[in-house]
Amino acid sequence: MMYLCTHQYHQMATDILSQDIQFLTGVGPQRQKMLNTELGISTFGDLLEYYPYKYVDRSKIYSIHELTGDMPFVQVIGRILSFETFDMGPRKERVVAHFSDGTGVMDLVWFKYGKTAKTKYKIGTEYMVFGKPTVFNNRIQIAHPDMENVEMRAETLEMRMQPYYNTTDKMKKMGLNSRAMEKLTKTLIDKLKEPLPETIPDFLTTPLHLISRDEALRTIHYPQDAKMLERARLRMKFEELFFVQLNILRYASDQRRKYRGFVFNRIGPVFNDFYQRNLPFPLTGAQKRVMHEIRNDMASGRQMNRLLQGDVGSGKTLVALMSMLIAIDNGYQACIMAPTEILAEQHLQTIQAFMKGMPVRIELLTGIVKGKRRQQVLDGLLSGEVHILVGTHAVIEDTVQFQRLGMVVVDEQHRFGVAQRAKLWNKSEGNTLPHVLVMTATPIPRTLAMTLYGDLDVSVIDELPPGRKPIQTTHVFDSRTTSLYDGIRKQINQGRQIYIVFPLIEESEKIDLKNLEQGFEALCQAFPEFRLSKVHGKMKPKDKEEEMQRFVSGQTQILVATTVIEVGVNVPNASVMVIFDAQRFGLSQLHQLRGRVGRGADQSFCILVTPYKLSEDTRKRIDIMCDTNDGFRIAEADLKLRGPGDLEGTQQSGMAFDLKIADIARDGQIVQMARDEAQKIIDDDPTCQSPRYQMLWNRLRQLRKTNINWAAIS
Repeated sequence: MMYLCTHQYHQMATDILSQDIQFLTGVGPQRQKMLNTELGISTFGDLLEYYPYKYVDRSKIYSIHELTGDMPFVQVIGRILSFETFDMGPRKERVVAHFSDGTGVMDLVWFKYGKTAKTKYKIGTEYMVFGKPTVFNNRIQIAHPDMENVEMRAETLEMRMQPYYNTTDKMKKMGLNSRAMEKLTKTLIDKLKEPLPETIPDFLTTPLHLISRDEALRTIHYPQDAKMLERARLRMKFEELFFVQLNILRYASDQRRKYRGFVFNRIGPVFNDFYQRNLPFPLTGAQKRVMHEIRNDMASGRQMNRLLQGDVGSGKTLVALMSMLIAIDNGYQACIMAPTEILAEQHLQTIQAFMKGMPVRIELLTGIVKGKRRQQVLDGLLSGEVHILVGTHAVIEDTVQFQRLGMVVVDEQHRFGVAQRAKLWNKSEGNTLPHVLVMTATPIPRTLAMTLYGDLDVSVIDELPPGRKPIQTTHVFDSRTTSLYDGIRKQINQGRQIYIVFPLIEESEKIDLKNLEQGFEALCQAFPEFRLSKVHGKMKPKDKEEEMQRFVSGQTQILVATTVIEVGVNVPNASVMVIFDAQRFGLSQLHQLRGRVGRGADQSFCILVTPYKLSEDTRKRIDIMCDTNDGFRIAEADLKLRGPGDLEGTQQSGMAFDLKIADIARDGQIVQMARDEAQKIIDDDPTCQSPRYQMLWNRLRQLRKTNINWAAIS
């Protein structure tokens, strides 16, 4: 009987949460439409999970004589003595209310909606005023204060920590500001008489010391103190991240159970000959460690799905090639897929140079390989004569058929979707799939990798080959270009080449192209004794290729470009990277650009040129770039400064994080905790059948019906 009552309570609470938001007192059809379009809130449950972004302590009442201009938000109780209006030009006025609590007088100021304030607030009535004090003309003032009749004081004091909700300009025009959202949430919470249904069983929450979902959701909106708020936020962050991880690990577990991988347990003549005769330099410790991980995967009988991370120049391509040679030794073919034709051609040249003199046929397949030549490549793949295919996404077209594809390398994974990878797997027979090695030169912080690439095992090459010198990065203000040009001249006279990069951002493309053209002309005048090339994404591919080749061959000493050189240019003789308007680039982009130099044995330099006036965040970015060459430290900092949705390669791939309360950048420990708990459950119940975990599988099914892009996340 007890169970029945609890079940009925939960069902009642669930039914209430699924109700349309327009039926909540204070909403109605118009506000319902606004909440839906602006915030995606369509049910009572959605409103409950629209969390405050900050809280302000409303428990203390200050006296006016205590206030100073550097204090945070404060509360004062007093009366309006008089109003004063100041003309601010056509149809603009500033309204000032002189306000006193008996200990002093301060000003309440409205630059907008002053007429409304004069109508709404009465002289002589006692008000509670809340806002940020500043000093103007030696007098304390609060602009656009939050005010309420002092009779409502008891309710506000009881609240202690007032929640603040993000709202849009459209919502504010309709009266749906933070305070209105707070009142709607309070109405809903008062309506929920029964405890909210639990989503995580107590055998998980109790050992982790997590409070109930009901207590957490009520506390998040109306916390009594900071300690309880922290416990509530921890519970809801864990829940959110736990179900993301459970979904990813369930998907990976299903893949492993459904599909086998080819067993490559033979290290034969191709690999051994290459290792003994053609290896250009001894492998670093990191490369050896990664090769050991890859060899174990390929011999295990399960399909390898491994992410290989490593900075530009760390030797990822060599590791990928040696992995492909293992497939060849076991009688299979391999392919490497790159995001652009330039990068595919560079991979071809690199692999051909590595394999010089060896009986391995390597072919290129991109959009420019046409006619008879294309047919020869396709025939060679079908007959098995082509051992390694290098190409762009053209290699996944239906016309491309392999005899025995056993190994796939995908470079710069974020340019290829999950569906495109699946097309490659479909080129295999039955339920045995080719091994997949995904490479990226964009270092991905561990917590982000666990979520973005949660279904992949991760390997990291975290050291550079011997003889490489760290790139020296310096910050120069644009008023000091004379000494910068002297340094460039000195490097060129020593036989080196120079990259000079200008921003090209889509929103201001015309202005940027004009800046690039003007910059190019100014550089031609500054360096009349040298030859310059110019490259940007709006040029015809043929012209761009010609200019690039002039620089690669050494005919020109300076390459002036936009970020088209970020990926795919390898000129070991280039030793200086100058980035103009560096404040307009993200950290990951700056790091990728810097990686174009430092590829030879000579000392290389990266110079970040900015105006003198910079925001605090921009200064942090520039300082980080000057302090370290460590791509992982830079990626962690980038994640903290910009958030996961903006990171290079995540937003572009559609892998947006629809997280309502957790922050992958700052909640790394909770991500790890959620991952560990989810892994235990998958290990214990891989087929999702155990009655012990039905609460979790039911919740996961509910979440998968929501607007969260679960497939993209996994």
